[in-house]
Amino acid sequence: MTVLIDADGCPVTDIAIRLCKEFHIPCLILCDTAHEFHRDGAQTLVFDKGADSVDYAIANRVRKNDLVITQDYGLASMCLSRGCRVLHQDGWEYTCDNIDALLLVRHESRKHRAAGGRFKGPKKRSAQQDQAFESALRILLQASVQG
Repeated sequence: MTVLIDADGCPVTDIAIRLCKEFHIPCLILCDTAHEFHRDGAQTLVFDKGADSVDYAIANRVRKNDLVITQDYGLASMCLSRGCRVLHQDGWEYTCDNIDALLLVRHESRKHRAAGGRFKGPKKRSAQQDQAFESALRILLQASVQG
């Protein structure tokens, strides 16, 4: 198992790397040149800035049983189709049972914005979101090591 992090705008990268170190699981950070950063304990792969360049890089690298961390529903869908586990930065897991509904909401939201509609921006990230993510990731990593 390898953990791949869609690092463009990912607020939980440091938590994920810390847990990967704890469980001795390889961790890859994938980002574009606009969001490039490096962390000890993880390998960073940097791609040209472009629409979905990092998403396609991740989708082309994942293998069955890898774990991907992303907030991107489209990327989550591609990774699920390759037999991966996919975890949202808020600690809930994407599954074959919820991905279609999530993609539909994304599609409807895009239509709404294209028609001039607006949405409120996201709330400030809370410590509870970080805790939920850490707990969910710990459970997945423990299962991987024991399984």
